[in-house]
Amino acid sequence: WGGPLPDSWLQQQLILQKQILFRMRELGMTPVLPAFSGNVPAGLKMIFPSAKITQLGEWNTVDHDPRWCCTFLLDPTDKLFVEIGHDFVQQQIKEYGGTSHIYNSDTFNENTPPTNDPEYISTLGAAVFDAMHAGDEHAVWLMQGWLFSSDAAFWKPPQIKALLHSVPSGRMIVLDLFAEVKPIWHRSDQFYGTPYVWCMLHNFGGNIEMYGVLDAIASGPVDARTSHNSTMVGVGMCMEGIEQNPVVYELMSEMAFRSEKVYVEDWLKSYSYRRYGKVVPKLEQAWDILYRTIYNCSDGVEDHNKDFIVDFPDLNPSFSSEPETIKGNKILNFDNSVVADRHLLMEAHPAWLEQPHLWYSPSKVIQALHLFLESGDALTHSITYRYDLVDLTRQALAKHANQIFRNALIAYNLNNIQEVTAQSGKFLGIIKDLDILLASDDNFLLGPWLENAKQLAVNPRQIKQYEWNARTQVTMWFYNTKSNQSKLHDY
Repeated sequence: WGGPLPDSWLQQQLILQKQILFRMRELGMTPVLPAFSGNVPAGLKMIFPSAKITQLGEWNTVDHDPRWCCTFLLDPTDKLFVEIGHDFVQQQIKEYGGTSHIYNSDTFNENTPPTNDPEYISTLGAAVFDAMHAGDEHAVWLMQGWLFSSDAAFWKPPQIKALLHSVPSGRMIVLDLFAEVKPIWHRSDQFYGTPYVWCMLHNFGGNIEMYGVLDAIASGPVDARTSHNSTMVGVGMCMEGIEQNPVVYELMSEMAFRSEKVYVEDWLKSYSYRRYGKVVPKLEQAWDILYRTIYNCSDGVEDHNKDFIVDFPDLNPSFSSEPETIKGNKILNFDNSVVADRHLLMEAHPAWLEQPHLWYSPSKVIQALHLFLESGDALTHSITYRYDLVDLTRQALAKHANQIFRNALIAYNLNNIQEVTAQSGKFLGIIKDLDILLASDDNFLLGPWLENAKQLAVNPRQIKQYEWNARTQVTMWFYNTKSNQSKLHDY
């Protein structure tokens, strides 16, 4: 929702797409075009009444409103699927002046098939491939392997084999999408002989949390390539958002050109020099700390950044049915077992509280921040230093705010109004501090984001539409009406 998008925008995108394809081919790159994946408008049923079209369930919608939820899918076994697939591919080849014969299609991505019968799944896979093959006899199917991770309970070895082997040998490539954290290649016997690309996903939803697994990036692609009977054919990056954690993407970009594992400690010293243009010993020390803390996440958690300061406000995120009491300086359960020392609430919290993702010692990261601050005089005019300093400070404040917010929740649960007021004041103060901090670097400002959106407009009405969409996407992606209004007054 937020549309419909005007024809001028669609035309702009078409022109841009052609420019991208032309430049990619000019540089010797291999573009991947989309194939028909089965998504169709509901109105198709009016034209083809006998078509096997089903409505999918809701997917992360706010209020289940059918106007922007629950799309329609044409069954791959319907003969119409191949007809549309043929025309879809042929029209693209005509429009874009050729093809590289590789097409992406993700019919089953976070969309579970109606049955786990391997024979049925094999039929579905063959139909998807037949649709692109009908339009291009040399077609190769490029498919995300995310479904094997996100829906692992469904995609067991028989189902995975059925899908991968439904396509002629050599005509499918799988993206091992989250290989730096949850690689599929080694638990699927090299995707059962199917070629795959070792990919780093890293970022979910465009969140800007400092996070990474540098050791896995430095060794994972090499381990996969040199493993027994390896079918790995390349490396890739599949992040959901960009312009964050530059150190992660710098290292991953190099792995396409490296045949041996990277010794991260030495690499970071070189990175620090290249990033700031000079050797600054304290920054080298800081990066060593960050490598062992922020960029050493080995818990296997998908980092969606649920810090309280950027999450929806919630007075009761995860209370249990057994409240706790305070006795002296101890927080106790009703069985008098100690949950936490009252003076240590900054470090320890009851199990009934929601715990935002934290995989490192905040105090050590504060040490790295001090080293950054102490290096400021040597890098007064360094844009990259300023960005890293702002980002690291933002990270430290956000994690500190988590502790403050949990303190407030504990006080609320104990009916301690004075403590709730004190902790709430601290939390709101951190929000103001973050506003001031982030205003010091244009990479964190809202203005450039809004202006980029408005620059696509060709008339005043579009300026309003594009700005509204840009604001909504980064604040509250929600339908705002008189009866259902956003409480975010400042947006």
